[in-house]
Amino acid sequence: MKDMSLWTEGDWIGAAGAVFLFAVLAVGGIIATRRSDEFAGHPRGLFVLFYAEMWERFSYYGMRALLILYLVKFWLFSDGQSNLIYGAYTSLVYITPVLGGYIADRWLGQRKAVLFGGIVLAVGHLFMAYEGLQGVTDPATKQGDPAINVFWLALALIIVGSGFLKANISVIVGQLYKMTDTRRDAAYTIFYMGVNTGATLGTILVGYLGETIGWSWGFGLAGIGMLLGLVIFVLGRPALKGRGEPPKPLTKNREFTLYGVAIASVAVIWFLIQYVSVIQTLLMVSGVAMLAYTLYEAFKLPKEPRERIFAILFLIALNPIFWGLFEQAGGSLSLYTDKFVDRGGVPTSLFQSINPIYIVLFGPIFAGLWAWLGKKGLEPSAPAKFALALAQVGLGFLVFVWGAGTGDPAVMTSVVFVFLIYMLHTTGELCLSPVGLSAMTRLAPLHLGSFIMGAWFYMTAVGNFVAGKIGEATGGESGTMDKALTLSIYSKIGWITLGVAVVVLAVSPLVRRWMHLDTLADRGMDADLEGQAGIGLEAQEAGLHPTIRH
Repeated sequence: MKDMSLWTEGDWIGAAGAVFLFAVLAVGGIIATRRSDEFAGHPRGLFVLFYAEMWERFSYYGMRALLILYLVKFWLFSDGQSNLIYGAYTSLVYITPVLGGYIADRWLGQRKAVLFGGIVLAVGHLFMAYEGLQGVTDPATKQGDPAINVFWLALALIIVGSGFLKANISVIVGQLYKMTDTRRDAAYTIFYMGVNTGATLGTILVGYLGETIGWSWGFGLAGIGMLLGLVIFVLGRPALKGRGEPPKPLTKNREFTLYGVAIASVAVIWFLIQYVSVIQTLLMVSGVAMLAYTLYEAFKLPKEPRERIFAILFLIALNPIFWGLFEQAGGSLSLYTDKFVDRGGVPTSLFQSINPIYIVLFGPIFAGLWAWLGKKGLEPSAPAKFALALAQVGLGFLVFVWGAGTGDPAVMTSVVFVFLIYMLHTTGELCLSPVGLSAMTRLAPLHLGSFIMGAWFYMTAVGNFVAGKIGEATGGESGTMDKALTLSIYSKIGWITLGVAVVVLAVSPLVRRWMHLDTLADRGMDADLEGQAGIGLEAQEAGLHPTIRH
């Protein structure tokens, strides 16, 4: 054992982090195993889900903070290639929950889906801890190392595992409460805090270990975090009171068939993540198909619900623009921070924690602001909030470019401007993400509710892929990030996005009229396709929370 008198600052930070993690685990275990039905005025099951999701987000965001750096510094992919792989990975992470949610709703049930997804995630994160050859300088040779296949397998497992866990654990939260229970909104606020707490801790601790001690240490800690979440979820099963079980009795043969299909899908994802051009083609083809189907359904509806579909399509179309820029955080912006920002010795990955910290700080402020403006009749409409979101994300890039000043790589950018771009992007996120989810569930016809929510997340996935393409461009022809080129791209996308924001703001009154908010509360069976509105009503009566189903 290392003499404590010889411990470095990193050793002390690591030890303090380990003590903190075990303390959090102990609290989670106590809540999960106590016998009382409630804790702090809420069902005990809420806190079981809180801690399980916190550890899942700990592992996911910790791994995400290291991924782009790992691709560049360990596997020696070019900066441009690394951004493209990162974008493909995050886009698939947002697509698979649509399928995982469907399987859980139809057959498996949310609890079994979360358990299976958590196991697959834990295996994937632990595979990330396996490193290949050291000291190989030729990327072509590195690609020939069989360990690269373990890396692709790890990403595929994490993508599939996220598909089963990401949406379904949130659905169980809604099932703990009746639709009329006034504690529902508070419950999701508590759950949301768990998400951001896990994201913050994972980014800091996993990122620190990965960059200062070794990649396998960081990825290994992410895997351990996922295992801890699984332990709490299993121990806390009695607290769920039977929530999240299959919609109808599930035979063992069918259950194992579903698991087999999921495991087989890992092979498909393993292939896709290596051939990004295939993902691009699939996104384009399926996107056109989804648009055609949505329009087909829209023109079968009466005037008001049809125009609400038009409003939904308008809002959804803005999704890839916002997320394509916002998700530079884990890609090109992270590489820029590593190369051209005066970080004062702080590991690059730790800057990924700024966004979830800002979310925790600003989230309640924005919620209060909308409520206050609403009482005065001044709250902006959903499309106007989208315009504000686009304006802020564009302005963030322009402020960052202005702060960088020069394209000379020898002149380091002040870290202040990293905090500023994250702040503007986070406030933009708060104007778009929760607003968009709410708009989808309010405006969608009842029989298309899940499909519309799936389309929302699908276009978020497209945005993540767009982010990878933008990041690839910062590598130029050589594939290595150039400071002047990157700032030029950031400036261009900043001004273009501001222009789009102005257009969106100008047409927002028209889109607001399409929403028909004045008659929204009056929707009944006759306002939707005949006989099919009951599908949505049955889902609501079953306690499913439509906002986060997928």
